[in-house]
Amino acid sequence: MKKLAFTLFLTLYTLSAFSQEHVVKMLNAGKEGMMVFEPAVLSINKGDTVKFVATDLAHNSSSVEGMIPEGAEPWVGAMNQDIEVTLTEEGVYVYQCTPHNMMAMVGVIKVESSSNINSIRAKAESYKKTFLMNQERLDDYLSRI
Repeated sequence: MKKLAFTLFLTLYTLSAFSQEHVVKMLNAGKEGMMVFEPAVLSINKGDTVKFVATDLAHNSSSVEGMIPEGAEPWVGAMNQDIEVTLTEEGVYVYQCTPHNMMAMVGVIKVESSSNINSIRAKAESYKKTFLMNQERLDDYLSRI
């Protein structure tokens, strides 16, 4: 039992020692247009943390239902608040700013592999119908994975 506990401790310590924090700004305007996350596309390692920073007001970060890896924890950040999310499942995650979803204020994170990309692309077809503008934005981001 002591050996198992030590192995678990060592594994968790190793993951935390090598995990990184990535910062994503929530912006009214950025390099890629109006109502964007910057950077909008990230490739990170399992166990890394993404800190969504409310640089401009009236934004949040929320995972999109059905567009995260199986077994991954969804998140919903509060309006005007920073939120930190540690991603522990491999795959592609799509997230949004809830009040600006219709403007396609979305982002994509790849955690080590893109094993669920076909499922994400299939779900993106119906999800994009909620966008009133920037219809191509999500496809563009997914093409960068």
